[in-house]
Amino acid sequence: MSMMTRQILSALGVSFVLSIAVPALVFLVFPLDHWQLLWERRVMDLPFVIFVPIMMMGAGIVYGVFSGLYWKRQWKELDEQLYLLQQGRASQKTPVFSLQELKRMAERIGHVQKQMNEQVKLSQKMANEKAVDQEKQIQEIISQERNRLARELHDSVSQQLFAASMLMSAITESHADTESTEKKQLKLVEGMIHQSQLEMRALLLHLRPVALHNKTLQEGIQELLVELTQKVPMEIAWKLEPVILDKGIEDHLFRIVQESVSNTLRHAKANSLEVLLMSRDELLILRIVDDGVGFSVNEAKAGSYGLHNMYERAVEIGGTMKIVSVPNQGTRLEVKIPFMHVGDEEND
Repeated sequence: MSMMTRQILSALGVSFVLSIAVPALVFLVFPLDHWQLLWERRVMDLPFVIFVPIMMMGAGIVYGVFSGLYWKRQWKELDEQLYLLQQGRASQKTPVFSLQELKRMAERIGHVQKQMNEQVKLSQKMANEKAVDQEKQIQEIISQERNRLARELHDSVSQQLFAASMLMSAITESHADTESTEKKQLKLVEGMIHQSQLEMRALLLHLRPVALHNKTLQEGIQELLVELTQKVPMEIAWKLEPVILDKGIEDHLFRIVQESVSNTLRHAKANSLEVLLMSRDELLILRIVDDGVGFSVNEAKAGSYGLHNMYERAVEIGGTMKIVSVPNQGTRLEVKIPFMHVGDEEND
């Protein structure tokens, strides 16, 4: 039952009871000579005994409507405060409440919002410091080993897979007139080689150095996607708005992009991939969409290390990650983090 309906019904009920109780009390104290006068006396062409309840109930309805609108507005403002708190955004205005209890609730919501903002800032600051420290300690060793493995795989296995793919395509074309069973088998082998190439590219993507090396997040993502367009038969589009972020946040977001794109190459069987990076309503939004085969999100969360790792990275920088996937209609991954401008903590 809505606030408006509840106020109207309660006011209507009270007015109905009063319309009966008050006249009854008056007539008990000052009894009439003939009770029939209540029916004979007419007001606005209605018997007095009917006119009084109707007027009282009409007044109750009017009061209920206005009080319902008033309280609906009060609760709506409080609901907006809670919604902004849920979204991790600060209110742009200070609500005015007439009820003392609502004032206290609004003040407590404000205190919780401040505490959440401080926790987000602290989480992002810790992530930034942690990323910098880890990079100083192990980046050189990991980078050298990843480069070595990626180079050897690219120069040997990847080249052999490419040659095998070209050779199988030539064999398939030369056997165009062969029996359907043999042709299907050749197509199957060709498809397996193609899938192995995608697996290899995904593996090389994992082995790439994950640090941005003095590049911005936009530059790193664009360089990654441009390279993929040259190697993967997939339509890849991106829109990257310029944003200034701490290095720790950039590092986590870049790793999420790498992991998500790798999963798309290995499992999605997609024809198109779209990457968006934008800032809206004090939120930084990273969105990755493909038109692949999709999957069951609940089952994948239970058994996928990659999804769990991406989720932890999003939480570590004070954000959230949501995945929507529909079988045969693709997958959409969206990461949202409160947009704390670089240097905010120094200005506090």
